[in-house]
Amino acid sequence: MTVLLWLLPALPAGAGAGLLVAGRRADRWAPAVAVGAALATTGTAVAVAVGRPAVSAPFLLGLPVELAVDGLSAAMVVTVAVVTLAVLAYSTAELGRDEARARFHGFMLLFAAAMHVAVTATTVPPLLLAWEVMGAASYALIGFWWREPWRVRAATTAFVTTRTGDLGLYLAAGAAFAAAGSLDLDGLAALPAPWLAVVTAGVLLAAAGKSAQLPFSFWLSGAMAGPSPVSALLHSATMVAAGGYLLLRLAPVLHASGWGAATAAWLGAVTAVVLGAVACVQRDLKQLLAASTCAQVGFMVLAAGTGAVAGGAAQLAGHAAVKSLLFLAAGAWLTALGTKDLARLRGAGRRHPLVGVPFAVGALALAGVPPLTLWVTKDLALAGASTALHVAGLAAAALSALYAGRAVFVVLAPPTGADAGRAVPGVAAAVLAALALPAAGLGVALLARPGSGPHLEPLAAGISAVVAFAALALAALWVRADRPLPAPVIAAGERWLGLEALAHLLVARPVTWFAGRLARFDDRVLGAGARAVGRGGRGTARVVAEVAEHRLAALVESTGRGARTVASFASRDVERLLTGGVDAVAKGGRRLGTTARRPQTGQLHQYYAQTAVVLAVLALVFVLVLTVR
Repeated sequence: MTVLLWLLPALPAGAGAGLLVAGRRADRWAPAVAVGAALATTGTAVAVAVGRPAVSAPFLLGLPVELAVDGLSAAMVVTVAVVTLAVLAYSTAELGRDEARARFHGFMLLFAAAMHVAVTATTVPPLLLAWEVMGAASYALIGFWWREPWRVRAATTAFVTTRTGDLGLYLAAGAAFAAAGSLDLDGLAALPAPWLAVVTAGVLLAAAGKSAQLPFSFWLSGAMAGPSPVSALLHSATMVAAGGYLLLRLAPVLHASGWGAATAAWLGAVTAVVLGAVACVQRDLKQLLAASTCAQVGFMVLAAGTGAVAGGAAQLAGHAAVKSLLFLAAGAWLTALGTKDLARLRGAGRRHPLVGVPFAVGALALAGVPPLTLWVTKDLALAGASTALHVAGLAAAALSALYAGRAVFVVLAPPTGADAGRAVPGVAAAVLAALALPAAGLGVALLARPGSGPHLEPLAAGISAVVAFAALALAALWVRADRPLPAPVIAAGERWLGLEALAHLLVARPVTWFAGRLARFDDRVLGAGARAVGRGGRGTARVVAEVAEHRLAALVESTGRGARTVASFASRDVERLLTGGVDAVAKGGRRLGTTARRPQTGQLHQYYAQTAVVLAVLALVFVLVLTVR
């Protein structure tokens, strides 16, 4: 089972890296590889969710990389895997053959692999690694069509904004290591007071940046520049959900600090209300869905602050199913009709019922209509809220019903007679139908779990149902009147209350000013010191050069003369001596050879005579030896 936990991120990461390395040569078979890898990952995710394994591997300075699956991460790995499979299956019909499909599917798989690591990490090192990979992959996917500069600018805005928030996670990691010498996530809540406050602040900053909570929400508006499948995965089950998941995972840290829990709860509540209002006045369907993502993630952040972790996890899973469905449906209409403008999408659901029916299911679930999924999960997320927070949550729920109702009533309105456009591919329609099932029934399935399942308060559920139906009725009147809701200019389009301009004013300009002052200090003070050191170094070099030229050159010349003298002696005297010795050895050898050849006459009688002489000599020696003894 531990091998399966390693395979959970390794399967999509390996397939994604292989597609990226292969490049355009793999475009033809990239969709099949990606869907196959996602299917295998889904099976692995289900297996580890049931088996709940844990693995560990050594890392730097004795800090291990540890992954584990518990109740919270079990729900997340299955959610991430299923949504990734659905989005990649849809992408097979979305991207044409002339697109860089290997690059697209490669980054999508890496994106999913990083999310799997993030939700199973029990120590900070793998969490940071996954956090970084998600940021880089999101930049590549949002700016996928990089030949259009405005898309690249949107990707850069998203990357820089989320990276600003990511600094908080590094701050928290440094504080944890300084305080305890450990980076175990479960041990962060036990840190002493000064360090605990730093860790809490860092975690809140990182989560707000990644999940586009106030004041970082604006980057999610620009993220719509990417392909629709990217929006579906980004908003539902990966990066935007990662911040909410982090706060749910570290809810004990928020509550241990005291102020962290209240801050998270009110941050989520305010974001849900403010961005819900922004979603209500959007005329672009994808912008409406993007603003609603910030609002819906706000419920997860609120749940982390109030301690309703199970409710927050249910909201995360339900929102993933609903939002992936809605973004893919918006992408299908964009491909078929060439527009995402709500006014031009009037009646699109009737012209394309295979898209319109699933979209209606997802939109009504987003509105909180009972018994659909988000009606259940929103109330579960608000289960631990105080009265004030609960009122804010109900206000956000009413806004959800208002903007979701507006969208669904527009697309289901009688068609205006416009061209129906291109047909929606069968694969895309099948994926939308499949996602409509969890969007509709996941909440009821959660309530049907015996014993340990979350509990829904009947009174709260009834109130939220009434609020949803009332807001839907208002949305129906609004659409029937066919009048845009009056809204400040800064709330419409991609402005989103001017948050990006505000960030530029409050962050970018001060940082640029400070950087300019540092540059001047560097030029005037540090640069002057460096130039002085350089002048001193040049003077020293000249002195060394003179010494080398006069002293060392003389030494080298004298050494050369001595070497020439030794060589001359060796060539004259030693050579003569060695040559004479060699000649003498050669002459002696020749004499010995001549002497040795003399007995070799070839005549048999001479050989007998020589043998007789030798035997006689031996006999004489033998007699002499015996005589001496």
